[in-house]
Amino acid sequence: MPIAHLFKSHDKDLGGGFTVRRILPAAARQSVGPFLFFDHMGPVEAQRGACHDVRPHPHIGLATVTYLFEGAIMHRDSLGTEQRIEPGAVNWMTAGSGIVHSERTPEDLLDRVRRTHGLQLWAALPREHEEAPAAFSHTPADQIPEVGFEGATVRVLVGSAFGHISPVPTFSTTLYLDVQLAPGESIELGDLPEESAVYAPIGAIEVDGEAIPPNTMAMVEPGMPVRVSSSAGARFVLIGGEPLDGRRYIFWNFVSSSRERIEQAARDWEADAFVPVPGDAERIPLPAWPAAWKHGEAREERPQGAGGQPGMSADTPG
Repeated sequence: MPIAHLFKSHDKDLGGGFTVRRILPAAARQSVGPFLFFDHMGPVEAQRGACHDVRPHPHIGLATVTYLFEGAIMHRDSLGTEQRIEPGAVNWMTAGSGIVHSERTPEDLLDRVRRTHGLQLWAALPREHEEAPAAFSHTPADQIPEVGFEGATVRVLVGSAFGHISPVPTFSTTLYLDVQLAPGESIELGDLPEESAVYAPIGAIEVDGEAIPPNTMAMVEPGMPVRVSSSAGARFVLIGGEPLDGRRYIFWNFVSSSRERIEQAARDWEADAFVPVPGDAERIPLPAWPAAWKHGEAREERPQGAGGQPGMSADTPG
């Protein structure tokens, strides 16, 4: 069997009717390749005047990867970056030693009915790069390599596939593909990284003839090519890469191989020691520590309600 694990998402309404399907981390596994966080946001329709802004909040030890199918988000961060995120572009924010950012509805969309639909992933940085300087990389949609096949189109968002290399910078072997299948078509994916998984945010797919339940990620067996098909047409992503170099502790928006480093980051946020987002004095307060952490059992999962996405309510950062 080509499928090693199935990860069912957990639906959450995070305010204003905004639904997020959270797949990683899962009970069976913390990560797939470097990706230890996978949120499917929307699709959701916001009415005129509705605000789903995410106020400034911090990160360490990871890179956020934001990709939209519909809608737009205005990203601002403590580096002084102001970047509108639109469908098809890839936005890779390296938190490293620490960054603060906000994700807000662009002003020109506030008085319109609008839809938001997309994915946000976290990639854990390798241990030797966990304290790398913070950075932000925006790759416009027209710079993402696209490969056409009969009945299928593949966009190489991160990494390399089918002889094409994405310009998005990474710190380890990483693969992230956006694949569109026409009705009744299929595509074979071979030469995959050691850890790989597929997820369909639009439509339904089969992996080597096995139907994948809705809102479910399928992790494939290492070293095996897989054929993904769709009877009615679908859009799916493939993620993967080399396995993480050891466990990661996760609390709120902080990721690290060191429990002490996370505790320091939390103290820094409470002491207002992070560099702020220019021109934005708002901030999301540190949530309560999980009981397990207080008792010396640092958890690998994010506490319920402590995480979030672009486009969510103000108290749920992404």
